[in-house]
Amino acid sequence: MNPGRTWLVYTLIRLGLFAVVLVVLLLLQITPWLAAVIAALISLCISIIFLRKPRDEASRTLYEARANRGRSAGRPSVASEDESVEDDAVDHAGQRQTGADDEPRP
Repeated sequence: MNPGRTWLVYTLIRLGLFAVVLVVLLLLQITPWLAAVIAALISLCISIIFLRKPRDEASRTLYEARANRGRSAGRPSVASEDESVEDDAVDHAGQRQTGADDEPRP
């Protein structure tokens, strides 16, 4: 399935759940702001329990898009550049610490 379509379907299902629960709560004459909060919580719980497949599909497409972003431009990803900078910093810190331990203390 197309990544954009996957996200659109998942988002519309979540919004539909929220709207249905909100309408039911408003028909029960609950205060509107309280009904919105309760509807958000109930729809969140329902989506966690029953929407596993669409959620997994949406997160998979997001992961693939993120992983392919750096490769498609023909340059190393930002994560690999960050990792090399962190590795250099750790190596230099280790060298400084080792050098400080070799000096005699008064």
